[in-house]
Amino acid sequence: MNQKDAIYSQPKTKVNDFCFDEAVAQVFPDMIQRSVPGYSTIIDNIGLIAQRYAQTNTNLYDLGCSLGAASLAMRRSVKQQNCQIIAVDNSQAMVEKCQLHLNAFKSDIPVNVICDDILDTKIENASVVVLNFTMQFIPPAHRASLIKKIYDGMKPGGVLILSEKIRHENELANELVIDLHHEFKRNNGYSELEISQKRSAIENVMLIDSVQEHQTRLAKTGFKNFVMWFCCFNFTSMLVTK
Repeated sequence: MNQKDAIYSQPKTKVNDFCFDEAVAQVFPDMIQRSVPGYSTIIDNIGLIAQRYAQTNTNLYDLGCSLGAASLAMRRSVKQQNCQIIAVDNSQAMVEKCQLHLNAFKSDIPVNVICDDILDTKIENASVVVLNFTMQFIPPAHRASLIKKIYDGMKPGGVLILSEKIRHENELANELVIDLHHEFKRNNGYSELEISQKRSAIENVMLIDSVQEHQTRLAKTGFKNFVMWFCCFNFTSMLVTK
């Protein structure tokens, strides 16, 4: 049974930087559903997109897999033969629970769950790569090289699915979607204290780009056919192909 997220429900003398530790792993399903609008829709459609683009005898990567929701969606949907899912996260707590979740679903598609820094993970023979709310936690100086590594390790016709919290270039628009997101969290039971302390916790570790910055980086690498297929407030999911 999923635990309720109450990590920031009590006043803290010092709000430490957010990290994916054991406490977060315990409440992550509740946290993500109450914090990210459309998360279930994104996960379901990652499965459908992977079903469309997966190629026989290739690897499907879930980079920054957390508890494995995207991996599970791909495992349920992909029908191509001899595919393997490689799920990677640098949090041992997340990896352990991810493995348990994936073990509970029987499938012909094997999943290799790895505890590693995705900046060090080798990408090869890939037809699908998923970065589901992962890039925003990568240091900005390393984002272009990560995208280049993914591109170089991808088969022609492969797809990269990139979900991110985004920053709008227009300041008024940015303030509007932030306010709407906070209202979304209030409607899901988070208090003003929780919203404030969580915002303080992530401000130094979640460094977000605009859609234009993502699109420019992807295009410079060689990716094409940019599609923003989901957007709600300041959350989006995009795809590009090689």
